[in-house]
Amino acid sequence: MSEIVALLLPFFGMIFIGAFVARLTKQPVEALGWMNFFIIYLALPALFIQLLSRTPLEDLTNWRFIVGAVAATYCVFFLMFAIAWLKTRNIRETAIQSLAASYGNIGYMGPGIALLAFGPEAAVPVALIFCFENAVHFAMTPFLMAVADRDRQSFASVAIDVLRKIAFHPFIVASAIGVALAWLQFRPPLPLETLIDFFARAAAPCALFAMGVTIALRPLKRAPVELLPITLFKLVVHPAICYAILTAIGGFPPMWIYTAVLLAALPTATNVFVIAQQYGVWIERASASVLVTTVVSIASLTLTLYAIKSGLLPVDPWP
Repeated sequence: MSEIVALLLPFFGMIFIGAFVARLTKQPVEALGWMNFFIIYLALPALFIQLLSRTPLEDLTNWRFIVGAVAATYCVFFLMFAIAWLKTRNIRETAIQSLAASYGNIGYMGPGIALLAFGPEAAVPVALIFCFENAVHFAMTPFLMAVADRDRQSFASVAIDVLRKIAFHPFIVASAIGVALAWLQFRPPLPLETLIDFFARAAAPCALFAMGVTIALRPLKRAPVELLPITLFKLVVHPAICYAILTAIGGFPPMWIYTAVLLAALPTATNVFVIAQQYGVWIERASASVLVTTVVSIASLTLTLYAIKSGLLPVDPWP
């Protein structure tokens, strides 16, 4: 257990240092602008280019794994959607609540924590989950908002907007570049490769620090009742369903299944708050869901990693 705590401490330490510095210096949230640009457009894309370009192409087309992991996420999404819809009858609010319960912090926390926990073998499942889950999230949210506001936008304009967001998102573009490099078996010249490595190494610490700053500058004013099911679904139900689906499908290296379970157990992504702001709905409570699930995940992630490392989650051996 002490080994697991030592593994997680740097990650949550960076988040809390970011929060402490934000409270100490009292800089406005807008001061994060350039750091967020660096993380989203340079550091994380460099990390995914690096991971994918070094991966055998056959591993990048494992559709059974992709479908299983995404299906687990959207089982949680639609379960939460059904519960929230029965209470609110509001598609816009229900969509954000469902994202909060299913959209984990696979961008800021995922790569660093999975690679540190499981080593380079986790690189491919991390990249696949990140790429395809984000693509589905980027499509699902505007679709549901368009259904809620169907009098404002035509189907064609919504479809074009969704395709544009997917095609030009820096993470998706970086993933495509990484896959192309893997297919071509091309390695960049040493100076360029070194520069990419610099950016990639900066991704996790900068992202976690920025996450801490963001949480600190949007303090929790009240704890809405919706946070209880959201926290339960995100930190307990999601990894449990992910484990059940992927072990039922079978035929994956054990480390792929464990990586998917670990990513499913991550707290709500800060992107959920960004999306809530974009559509002007459920903003304060989206921020609260990020804060609460992040704090609770200190305990839940420790237990999840303990269950994996101690053999409490058995997986059939890879042939």
